[in-house]
Amino acid sequence: MAMINNNVSQKLLKTLVSMCHQAQRTTFNAATTTTLPPAPQPSGATTTTTETATNNEGDKIFELEDTKSLFATVPTTKLMHSAAILSVTAVEPVVDFSLWVMTSRFMEAGLFKNVVMGTVKHTAYNHFVAGCDTVETGQTVKRLWESGLRGMLDYGLEHANDNESCDKATQQLIKTAESTQSLTPSVSFVVVKVTAICPVYLLRRVSDLLRWEYKNSSFKLPWKQQTLPIFSENSPFYHTLHQPAPLTAEEEHDLELAHKRLQTICEKSLEGNVPVVIDAEDTSIQPAIDYMTYWASVKYNEAERPMVYGTIQAYLKDAGERMCLTKKAADKMGLPVGFKLVRGAYMSSERKLACSLGVESPIHTTINDTHDCFNGCATFMLDEVSNCPGGLILATHNLDSGKLVAQKAREYGITKDCNKLEFATLYGMAETMTFGLRNAGFSVSKYLPFGPVDQIMPYLLRRAEENKGLLSSSNLDRQLMMKELKRRTKAYFGKA
Repeated sequence: MAMINNNVSQKLLKTLVSMCHQAQRTTFNAATTTTLPPAPQPSGATTTTTETATNNEGDKIFELEDTKSLFATVPTTKLMHSAAILSVTAVEPVVDFSLWVMTSRFMEAGLFKNVVMGTVKHTAYNHFVAGCDTVETGQTVKRLWESGLRGMLDYGLEHANDNESCDKATQQLIKTAESTQSLTPSVSFVVVKVTAICPVYLLRRVSDLLRWEYKNSSFKLPWKQQTLPIFSENSPFYHTLHQPAPLTAEEEHDLELAHKRLQTICEKSLEGNVPVVIDAEDTSIQPAIDYMTYWASVKYNEAERPMVYGTIQAYLKDAGERMCLTKKAADKMGLPVGFKLVRGAYMSSERKLACSLGVESPIHTTINDTHDCFNGCATFMLDEVSNCPGGLILATHNLDSGKLVAQKAREYGITKDCNKLEFATLYGMAETMTFGLRNAGFSVSKYLPFGPVDQIMPYLLRRAEENKGLLSSSNLDRQLMMKELKRRTKAYFGKA
């Protein structure tokens, strides 16, 4: 373990402690989950946050007091840098000011932009982003592997507006998938955003048509391929109030191109035996994304192991029902399915849109409802996969949800080698939970966005803007990092 250098003063450590105390504590759950709502809710699926903590007192998952063991694989310089970055980004005015600067007209000035991007590159970017390309990201993956973790590769391009930009993004995703062949088994998943390989306007068109078909059984979609259930009766349909026009011949052709792009990416990833996980978006385009995800699931999922995972956002009221319906339909087909479970990242925009239309928000009313939904969905899937094929990625920074799922996984005998459960946290965040789960013997991955700084920063800034808790949720991380830095300092000077 690296020891602190002589030129590192107590003053710097005191400064970090002071910054740590200034930050306000909030709770964030990455990528982004929910428990089952009343309708097809399995018995005992809902567990409140308080109940979770109480029920796990007798069987410890996390050994948080032992910071030496927790941060054993983290060099002191890295630990200091992480504590400093997390402390600064926990101050909401700093985040707000950064958002303002990055979206201001000042960024049009070349010199100003270069200074800002250079500052970002050596601070937040280096902390939260895995690298600028597959080579740098591969080095990050190897470091994680040496620390007992794996990486989920996420090329940081979200939205494409035409076939040309979709083709460029697809080539990058193919390159990402090909890179896994030299990194196996240190890479757990390749992340795909359908918005990068299919024009967003087309996803809206397809989503409108899928919604209309669900509500009107006589309405047929000639281009629709075999898939799994996309909606439940409680899904939001207010996006499509009138019958949409059929896809034009050009739009059908573009949709076919999108299918081929996804097919090529999946096949390249599968050559390295690395599954694909497809990210979720807002409800206006999510039906089309689910349609393509489940089409790929039907095509590529094997008899024992799902190779294509979809994403369920637990803050949506219909999340539990949709998960149940999809799983039930897949079971009838003898098809293993995998889900990444997140709490969600579009709460603000979803509520604003629903309010503007005068309809009920699709988001759970309270945070506890979302917690219950997340925990219920996780419990349901663990129960399903305990004796049958399937998989669950638990993407969360919530310590109580992590405890609940880890405890139940132990009860079910789901081990690190089962390929049925993967915990996932964002790169540069939730280190306490990450290392705690690793030390407890679970398979844990870091979600690794990568790409050039000017391309990847809008992605991170959008996450920060959508959920201000994203950058101010690591109070526990900061406290334990400071505790470990103090311990190392005392040990270095012979006081411990």
